[in-house]
Amino acid sequence: MADIPPYERPANMMFQSYAMFPHMTAAKNVAFGLERKKVSKAEVTQRVGEALEMVQLGGYGKRKPNQLSGGQQQRVALARALVNRPRALLLDEPLGALDLRLRKQLQVELKRIQRDVGITFVHVTHDQEEAMSMADTIAVMNHGRIEQAGSATDLYEGPRTEFVANFLGVSNLIDAKAVGHAGEYTDVETHDGARLRVPSACFAADDADAVRVGVRPEKVELLPMGAATNGHNVLRGTISVASFLGVSIQYVIRAHGGEELTVFAPNRDGVQPSSFGPGTEVQLTWDPQHTFVVAKESSNA
Repeated sequence: MADIPPYERPANMMFQSYAMFPHMTAAKNVAFGLERKKVSKAEVTQRVGEALEMVQLGGYGKRKPNQLSGGQQQRVALARALVNRPRALLLDEPLGALDLRLRKQLQVELKRIQRDVGITFVHVTHDQEEAMSMADTIAVMNHGRIEQAGSATDLYEGPRTEFVANFLGVSNLIDAKAVGHAGEYTDVETHDGARLRVPSACFAADDADAVRVGVRPEKVELLPMGAATNGHNVLRGTISVASFLGVSIQYVIRAHGGEELTVFAPNRDGVQPSSFGPGTEVQLTWDPQHTFVVAKESSNA
């Protein structure tokens, strides 16, 4: 695109502020680009009507921006961006100014529209959940450099760097070193002497012996001390905080090695188990398959 003048590039942009013309109606805002291209009036009317219908604002064409809600203005801005039929649409934090309920609703709408029109959306957001719920491919950037790119599942279940592990959700990370390979699994030893098993595929060719092993909070199960662990990875610690969150109970646990680890236990019984209160010693267990490995970053990175 570098050799093509901006006004000829087959891409449109949708801004966080929507940048609507306040003196124009919704229909006129949508028609602006077509009129600049000297499209016939009949075609403008037809395409504007189709664009407003696509964003479910068919009866709102005569309203001014100040007569529309934030979500409706966002839809008008989207219709204006799509009416020119670009090959790519760039979206710069388009939902950032909306309240949580409306943002969730419009995430679904944007995904539906993207599938209907069949063009590429390049969506910039700081909202990790928004990225995971909407994107086919996510690129996590740090200081202008792509740390990892892939599907939401790839990045969440198999982060390759500490930054990605902590940026997408919560991760429990423990310093360790590889001490032996056994086919499908590699044995690692934490700094306090605990032995864990990690899928050998998690280790990159250039990984040093010193790494950080991780597990997501929802993968971990809490068991009383002395309970059978069925060959799962095990760490031991003491519950510091137990917080009821509705859909789950969040535990903060001080591991014997000194780390603060987080566990999300599903709320199946409607109450916090009385046996897992603050001060209780517990075992944290999880399937070795759910363990991932990231390179150990220097403290001044």
